[in-house]
Amino acid sequence: MRLKSIFTNSFGILFSRVTGLGRDVLMASALGASVWSDMFFVAFKLPNLFRRIFAEGAFTQAFMPSFVASRHKGVFATAIFLRFLLFLMAISLLITFFPEPITKLLALGWDSELIGNTAPMTAINFWYLDLIFIVTFLATLLQYKNHFATTAMSTALLNISMIAALYIYMKEDPKTVAYALSFAVLIGGALQVVVHLIAVNKFSLHKILVGGWKYRKTKDVEEEKKHFQSLFLPGILGNSTPQISAFIDTILATFLMTGSVSYLFYANRVFQLPLAIIAIATATVLFPTVSKALKNKQEEAAYKNLNQAFWLLAFLLGAAMVGGILLAEPIVWLLFERGKFTQVQTLETVNVLQMYMVGLLPFGLAKLFSLFLYASHRHLKAAKIAVYSLVTSVTASLILMHPLGASGLALAGSIGGWVLFIFTVKEVGTDRFLDIIKSKKSLYFMVMMLIFSLIVYFVNSWLVTLIR
Repeated sequence: MRLKSIFTNSFGILFSRVTGLGRDVLMASALGASVWSDMFFVAFKLPNLFRRIFAEGAFTQAFMPSFVASRHKGVFATAIFLRFLLFLMAISLLITFFPEPITKLLALGWDSELIGNTAPMTAINFWYLDLIFIVTFLATLLQYKNHFATTAMSTALLNISMIAALYIYMKEDPKTVAYALSFAVLIGGALQVVVHLIAVNKFSLHKILVGGWKYRKTKDVEEEKKHFQSLFLPGILGNSTPQISAFIDTILATFLMTGSVSYLFYANRVFQLPLAIIAIATATVLFPTVSKALKNKQEEAAYKNLNQAFWLLAFLLGAAMVGGILLAEPIVWLLFERGKFTQVQTLETVNVLQMYMVGLLPFGLAKLFSLFLYASHRHLKAAKIAVYSLVTSVTASLILMHPLGASGLALAGSIGGWVLFIFTVKEVGTDRFLDIIKSKKSLYFMVMMLIFSLIVYFVNSWLVTLIR
C-alpha cells in the first residue's frame, strides 16, 4: 500500500478542507443561516455537486481503466477532453441565457421572487463546472504518473479566493456578499486550472495531448471511446450516491423552514472533512495501483492493498464517527457560532451533523470496496447498487423530513450509506470481507472504539458545560 502517497494526498486534502472550513466560518459570520445564504448555496449547489462528483473520482474511475488500456493514449485523451469540454460549454451558455428554469428545479419549494433573485447567481456559478472539468481531466493524467499533491492542494485556491471576497465585502449588504462569492468561485476555478497546467508541463504530460491532437486523424480510437462511454454514465452514478443524495436533500430542504438549506450545508462540510482526508485520499491513491494490478492479472496484490487499507480506514473513520457524534456541539460552536450565526442555529446544525456522522464509516468503506468494481470494469453493477442506495435514501428522506426536519434528511442519507456499503461488499465478495474481519484486529477495533467513546463522552460533557 502506497502509504507515503496516501499521507501526501491526505495532507493536501486536509489543507484544502481546513481553508474550506475557514471560508465557511467567515460565511456563517457574514450571512448566518439566512435567506441570502440559502440563495447562494442553491446557486452553488449544481456546480458544487459536479465538483464533488468529478474531484472525488467519478470521472477518473471511468477514464483511468480506459486510458490504461488504450493503445493510443494521446489521441484517446484528446478526443474525450474536447467532447466533454464542448458539451459543458454549450450547457453553460444555455444556463447563462435561461437560468430561472434550472434554479426552479434546484429550489422547488421557493416562490417566484426567490427564484428570480437566485437565478443570476446560478448562471455565474455554473461556469465553475467547465473549469473543474479541465482540472479533473488534468488531475487524472497526473494520477496516472502517481502525482497527487497538486490536485489535493489546489482546492484551497477556491477557498482562498472566496475568503478574500468575504474579507473585502464582509461589511456590505448580504446581496453584495452573495454576488462577490459567486464571482470568487470562478476566480478560484481559474487558479486551479493554472496550477494543473504548470504540473502537467513539469511532468511532460502536455506531450501526450499535443501528440494526440497532431495524430487525431490518423489513429483509430473509436472502439476505445465507445468503451469509455459505456463506463462513464454508470461510473458517475455509481460513485456519486452521497453527492446526489445531498443534492436532492437540498431541494427537499426548500420545503422546510428558512435556514434548513444552510444547516445541511454547514453540517455536511464538517462531515466531508474526515471522509475526504481519510477515505477519498486513500481511494484516490490506490485506484491507479489496483487498476494496473487487475489489468496484469495480479489479483492477490490488489486484494492485499484492500486488506491493509480496510483497517486503516476502519480505525480512523470509526474514531471520526464517534468523535463527530459525541462532540458535534463543541465542533459547531467553535466553527460557526459568531456574528449572525446564533445559538439556536448552532443546535439545529448539531442535530444535522450527528445524523450525517452515522453514515461516515459505511460511506468511507464503500468507497474503498467500489475501487475493485471500477478497476475490473463493473461500472454498471456499481451503478445498480448506487440506485438501490439512492432510492432508499430518497424514500427515507420523504418519510423523515417532516417529523425530523433537516435532521431527518441527513439521517436518510446515512441510511442510504449503509445500504451502499452492504451491497458493494456483497458484489466484491462477502468471502473477501469475512476473510478481512476474521482477524484479531476486529477485537482491537471494538475495544479501542469502546475506550475512545467513553473518553470522548466525558470530554464532551465537560466542554458543553464550559461553553454553555
